[in-house]
Amino acid sequence: MYIIAGLGNPGRKYENTRHNMGFIAVDLLAEKYGIKVDKIKFKALVGEGRIAGQKVLLVKPQTYMNLSGESIREVMSFYKEDIENLIVIYDDIDIPTGTIRLRKKGSAGTHNGMRNIVYLLADDGFPRIRVGIGSDKKVDLINYVTGGVTKGEKELLEGALVKAADAAAAIVEKGIEKAMNEYNIKPKKEKEKND
Repeated sequence: MYIIAGLGNPGRKYENTRHNMGFIAVDLLAEKYGIKVDKIKFKALVGEGRIAGQKVLLVKPQTYMNLSGESIREVMSFYKEDIENLIVIYDDIDIPTGTIRLRKKGSAGTHNGMRNIVYLLADDGFPRIRVGIGSDKKVDLINYVTGGVTKGEKELLEGALVKAADAAAAIVEKGIEKAMNEYNIKPKKEKEKND
């Protein structure tokens, strides 16, 4: 079984904020594969279903972002799944708005929700999908990530979230290596015009 966790903050106040990219990606997966994410268990909203014939558990921790690991640890200890079968989707200020990056494993970087997960699982060997939200150096970081999305960002992020959900399904269906080859595409730089 695969456990696909999208990170975010619970409550209407945070619904369409940059920090809720993981929640939105899980909602897109749920919609596409007909999975109801409506049971409260493991300090999370969860729903079981199938993607590409594989059993999956979709998870939206309800602990607030910085304590996401509490929920993920409960899920992992209950199901006793291999760490490689956990996929975490979250926002990342360190990559450009509207891009996604898949990683097989590694450090949590600057993301406090991921830091908490890695710390409480005592393991960073799980795939993750980072949804780029960029950063605004003029705005306080907390206000930026919990702030609403601008019109300019909306279209970029909608495309990235569809890709993030599809990438999660690709990991389930084809494995992390093939999914990385398919989705870790660097944007093409515009060719310089030679006059």
